[in-house]
Amino acid sequence: MAVPVELKRLVAPFEALIDAARATMRSARGCHAIDYAAIEREVEMRAAEIERATHAELLRSLEVDAPLVEINGKSYRAMQMSQGTYYTMTGPIEVERRLYREVGERNGATVDAISLRVGVVGRGWLPKTAQTMAHHMQQGTPREAAASAAQAGRLPYSPASFDRVTHELGTHWLAEHANIEDQLAETCDIPEQASSVSIALDRVSIPIEEPRKKPPGRPRKNAPKNPVARQFRMAYCGTVTLHDDDGDGLHTIRYGCMPASDPGALCTSMANEAFRLLERRPDLAVSLLADGAPEMWNLLEDAFPTDLFGPVTRRIDFWHLIEKLAVAAKAICGDEEGRRVLRGWRHDLRRRRGAADDILARLLDSGCETKWVDSKQPVHDAITYIQNHRERMNYADALRQRLPIGSGNVEATCKTLVAVRMKRAGSRWKQPTGEHIITLRALALSDRWDPALAKLHATRCTAVRPAA
Repeated sequence: MAVPVELKRLVAPFEALIDAARATMRSARGCHAIDYAAIEREVEMRAAEIERATHAELLRSLEVDAPLVEINGKSYRAMQMSQGTYYTMTGPIEVERRLYREVGERNGATVDAISLRVGVVGRGWLPKTAQTMAHHMQQGTPREAAASAAQAGRLPYSPASFDRVTHELGTHWLAEHANIEDQLAETCDIPEQASSVSIALDRVSIPIEEPRKKPPGRPRKNAPKNPVARQFRMAYCGTVTLHDDDGDGLHTIRYGCMPASDPGALCTSMANEAFRLLERRPDLAVSLLADGAPEMWNLLEDAFPTDLFGPVTRRIDFWHLIEKLAVAAKAICGDEEGRRVLRGWRHDLRRRRGAADDILARLLDSGCETKWVDSKQPVHDAITYIQNHRERMNYADALRQRLPIGSGNVEATCKTLVAVRMKRAGSRWKQPTGEHIITLRALALSDRWDPALAKLHATRCTAVRPAA
């Protein structure tokens, strides 16, 4: 097959792969054992050379070599040629390209057409390369990400590079996420069997690095110049979950934000997601779920006004209530009898509309409201919990309507989104870098990584046109 002249540089790496394969076949003749892992590494190395050579030719073809170009409505004048480094999935490559500077700017920054048209991340990182590195980083530390990629024979870059590229991508995501999430909500698949959507909100502690005051007096030898403290602050997690007729979750979209971020903005994102779902499926019943924290309900109530979403059911998480009742029943009746009483309460709450009122009366009549158990008053706590949230405890009606009564999805999100990745031994986070990881990880856990990153990369690509 004839090779086009413009692709003649690809011939050498292909010939090297063929020669290596022929040599391996000759050496493998016979019946002896074969170290096929070494063969895999050889093929991987030869294929990587072909991949890099192909990228180099493709990038060269994207050059716009003109004395004057137009970029975003502004004129740029051509300057000298320069060697540029681009980072692919298999390693860096060098490509010669023309630099441009905005007309009228004496010492302004220079740009090149290849990087603008491709939409590189940072200094020369190709989109798919940066996306894959960030995906490794949302799963583990920079060292783990680099080691995992090395085992796969891809992304031969340092842990520092993984860290830098991920936060570059995270910064861009935070600037564009509102529009992209809206587009994703308009086009996401809604299962036919979906009958309701629940919105849940919760908090989870996360280790934060904060400045620490220096002790008075002269600093001791080798004392840190900028001492820091590791403090646990509350981050926020939210979920939008589609449920079937049995109340089982079909698909969950996850959200998260750092302690210093605005949880109201997180709730607004969830409200927009739910609103887009209702535009396409007005028959979906909407439920709000949270524990008894007043802050959670204030945030949800502000984000889901009745005049916009219509009748919305509100439920205190069933299992938070049962947790309160379990210790109260034990304080009143003892271990064995308390377990029997708790089973009856659980059954009644699921079957009878007025069960919460009956349980409250039983607790009040027990005479144990002031009883202390392990420095706590469990009966008093249960009474207060029911009195404060009685209107959100009609679980029997919710089950008859086949609506969820538990916030297990957001509880699990607190673990998978934050605890698994961000609460490792000795870890501590700063606000900006933590926000990058938590939001990118939420995309991966919501099965939105590829479509979201594709839309994000589209916002980075810029047309470069020759100007008269």
